Amino acid sequence: MGRVSDRRWRPGETVVERFHRPDGSIGQVHPLRVLEDDGRVLRAWLPAGTPIIGSRLADGRLMRDAPLEERFRIPRVAVPDSWHGASTLRRIPEDEWSSVWWFFDLEGRFKNWYVNLEIPLGRTAGAVDRIDGVLDVVVERDGSWRWDDEDEAEAAIEVGRLTLEQFDRLRAEGERIGALAERGTYPFDGTDTDFRPDEGWPAPELPAELSPRSGEGSAPARR
Repeated sequence: MGRVSDRRWRPGETVVERFHRPDGSIGQVHPLRVLEDDGRVLRAWLPAGTPIIGSRLADGRLMRDAPLEERFRIPRVAVPDSWHGASTLRRIPEDEWSSVWWFFDLEGRFKNWYVNLEIPLGRTAGAVDRIDGVLDVVVERDGSWRWDDEDEAEAAIEVGRLTLEQFDRLRAEGERIGALAERGTYPFDGTDTDFRPDEGWPAPELPAELSPRSGEGSAPARR
């Protein structure tokens, strides 16, 4: 059995997923509605339209608008934003270098899986903490899969955003995930692809000290 945390959350509670940067600062913050938590694996829901803390480059540009060679060289700043375009169910294990996100369109139909490769940092009061690994894996409904953001991962290594050792561990995790997808085993066996959120639960909210009251952006989520 993997690492089990003493911190556990009850179904219906809100917990935030915080993406730390290597220098210890916090980048994006996503509020999640807890579905299930046993201290090792958290399953939670982030519906489209939920306010989040996003990030932009310090000069005001979105990361995707900057040339690749600049994306990890210019400081980033936190900005009010919203999660948009799709809702996600997330499986976040304490002892794995990835979390699996089920993507659902705005009508609630399952689209595909997105596997965010991450460095786990454990839990704090009200938060699960990770470092985004830049490199990701996309798994389609038929079990086929591909790497995502390989070019960004290489750029991140060049400037020290990721070490080679971390990258090797993240890539090995991606290969492990890909093998599960090819075999059609959990979590890529159809489990939760028919998920519907409890209609009685409101959307998760950011903690009051982080909750934006104006100026919500619409940038795609990146850490």
